[in-house]
Amino acid sequence: MIDIEIDGRPLQVEQNTTIIEAADQVGIYIPRFCYHKKLSIAANCRMCLVEVEKSGKPLPACATPVTAGMKVFTESSKAKEAQRSVMEFLLINHPLDCPICDQGGECELQDLSLGYGQAVSRFTEGKRSVKDDNLGSLISTEMTRCIQCTRCVRFGQEIAGLKELGTLNRGENLQIGTYIEHSVESELSGNIIDLCPVGALTSKPFRFSARAWELQQSPSIAPHDCLGSNIYLHTRREEVMRAVPRENENINETWASDRDRYSYLGIHTADRLTKPYIKEDGQWFILDWETALEKVIHGFQAVLEKDGAAALGALASPSSTTEELYLLQKLWRGFGSQNIDHRLHQTDSRHQDQIALFPPGINLAELEQQEFILLVGSNIRREQPLASNRLRKAQLAGTKIASINCLDIEFPFQLNEKIIIPPQELPFVLAGIAKALNSDAVPAPWADIPITSAQKKLAEKLKSKRSVIILGAIAQNHPQAATITQLCEWIAEHSDTVRCVVMTEGANSAGAWLAGAVPHRLPGGVAVAKPGLSAHEMFNSALKAYLLLNIEPSLDCANPNQAVKALRQADWVVALSPYKSNYLLEHAHIILPMTSFAEMSGSFVNVAGEWQDFAPAIPPLGQAKPAWEILQTLGNLAGLADFNQATHDFIRAELRPALKEQFSSKGYSQQLDFWQGAAKMKQPECINIHEDCELSGNAAKNSSAKSITRITEWPLYRVDSLVRRSPALQAAAGNDRVGVAMNTQLAKVLQLKEGQMVQVKQGTGQASLAVLIDERLPNDCVWIPAGCDETASLGESFVAVEIYAE
Repeated sequence: MIDIEIDGRPLQVEQNTTIIEAADQVGIYIPRFCYHKKLSIAANCRMCLVEVEKSGKPLPACATPVTAGMKVFTESSKAKEAQRSVMEFLLINHPLDCPICDQGGECELQDLSLGYGQAVSRFTEGKRSVKDDNLGSLISTEMTRCIQCTRCVRFGQEIAGLKELGTLNRGENLQIGTYIEHSVESELSGNIIDLCPVGALTSKPFRFSARAWELQQSPSIAPHDCLGSNIYLHTRREEVMRAVPRENENINETWASDRDRYSYLGIHTADRLTKPYIKEDGQWFILDWETALEKVIHGFQAVLEKDGAAALGALASPSSTTEELYLLQKLWRGFGSQNIDHRLHQTDSRHQDQIALFPPGINLAELEQQEFILLVGSNIRREQPLASNRLRKAQLAGTKIASINCLDIEFPFQLNEKIIIPPQELPFVLAGIAKALNSDAVPAPWADIPITSAQKKLAEKLKSKRSVIILGAIAQNHPQAATITQLCEWIAEHSDTVRCVVMTEGANSAGAWLAGAVPHRLPGGVAVAKPGLSAHEMFNSALKAYLLLNIEPSLDCANPNQAVKALRQADWVVALSPYKSNYLLEHAHIILPMTSFAEMSGSFVNVAGEWQDFAPAIPPLGQAKPAWEILQTLGNLAGLADFNQATHDFIRAELRPALKEQFSSKGYSQQLDFWQGAAKMKQPECINIHEDCELSGNAAKNSSAKSITRITEWPLYRVDSLVRRSPALQAAAGNDRVGVAMNTQLAKVLQLKEGQMVQVKQGTGQASLAVLIDERLPNDCVWIPAGCDETASLGESFVAVEIYAE
């Protein structure tokens, strides 16, 4: 620490601190445009010029480090004159169009010009104009307003990891633009809107729809991934107008992913459900709430009397609130059924008893402190974009990162090692790493597994002091997910320095486990004597009644074809949904309108075990009600005990002690100990899904239509019903194309070309898709996305498909 003085105020600050950082720490404001605390120092706007004693000229506060005994003056005549001169220079070419600028009212240049600008301009020459760039459906440009602060350029290079914007030309001709003519594709691109201090970059969906002073701001939580990013919802006249990031250094820092920023557009769509609907004789009719709720209870009671509680199944979105999930399981267990689940994408749940309170997570800030990180079946860039940003920061600080996956994914950080294999080989590769790590203790089924040099390298790196294995969506949704998880846990147990964490799908998978929305656990992690069926098993068992909480079965389930069959044969299907979806209209018997996340109060538990509450930003649309309120009323009508609470505060009071015990202030290590000690790992069966399984990556020696393995992901903007209804996201440049992707070798064997339409058959399901050539895929594998209308008729992931040219 050294002693300095700013405006006569003595301070103690750390060495290497800049003047502007020292001033910000004590609340002394210094004007700035190019400086941002999360970006590198450019010092090109010069707005932060201050006077420093014994310095002949003003110095930029953002680029000048403090020295012992330094005296800084931010309000002196010398500093003020320098700042006024800079402001006059910046306004030379800036258009004076504040009344029509979309940034008006929240523009940093507008604010600072009021304090540092002059009443009369001395510049009489013609101003320059700059052609606007088309950056896609999310960002609108008015580049004539740009003051070349380069915040957007530095964000792309330093934070997003994609060098899509840059500076062109020099001097007065300097411009910000794309290097080549294309749209910005980063999944974090919307952050440059917040960074831009003028009206050069604005939100295209929000453009000219409202003024900043008309908006009301409400804190909320993003409802799409397990990070629990903090956001603000800006509303006007009971409508959400935009979403912006809310600073939280432990989670999303100052950023928001495009998915979290633009999904609000799905709230006010044409197919929003505002009244209860019931199907009678194949026709849909509107009815009042009282009648609708009574019919729901009568329908379930009729199935109970005829087929028993085992014939009831309840499925919920993993992005439902903790309160909704708690009341859903309470209602279902009040009926006597344990068939409740939120794991819609997973088909293998054999390891569920080994999981502690919920799958192990990690604080995002801890990712930056690791020496080695191994991604297993994880497309973290698409699944949790802001966690990917943390990995980039870690990699730039020296962390080594490796990946084992079925796709050669382009990450915004460099990989030190990568193994790209067909899905069926994933357990064998992990078994080889386990054997290389400790061949003496490796279980018998894996003793004869061959070891490659790449596996040996990964085993050596896992011996680093701080290492993390991250299981992604492909690993969790794999047909051998239990084996993969057990192998990773075995590696963690036998290395002493490795943590195994799961980046779960949905916004509240941890809250679902905590609330008891699983077939084998009550709230708080209490085991059930006789577990019920998982989501996958419920559809395979063709139950007689289903309750669907905020899901579209054909788009949200692991095997949409089987889900549709199960719903068609059921006697009673009730859906709680914000939308009048075509899939629900086809298969449900009654649909109850529930509110979106912006219209209700609730809570999510993120991957770090942090409980976050949020309140409604707008009132419910039409007659829609919060799902927790609907479920509580159903419990009352059914005559079940403890369903007469006016609020859901009692749920938090019941669940938070269990969460606090699991995640104490000491952090992650206690959860790891509990996970590892919860149950001794069972030796998994080494199931060879595919004949001729080799670690080389050539799974099938004879390529044909019947030996092609499907790889499935839920694309970035297809993960839930809200995102799927955001027109801006669906039109975004970063949105994944829908089709059947394969590498050139497989396309040549099948005699197919890019863009050619083919028939993809999977069991009794079939879809017509275009061929996409993608060299990231291993041999004899195709990538077919889920969550899309085009693929909603197909079966489950990671199994064989047949492809025929049309």
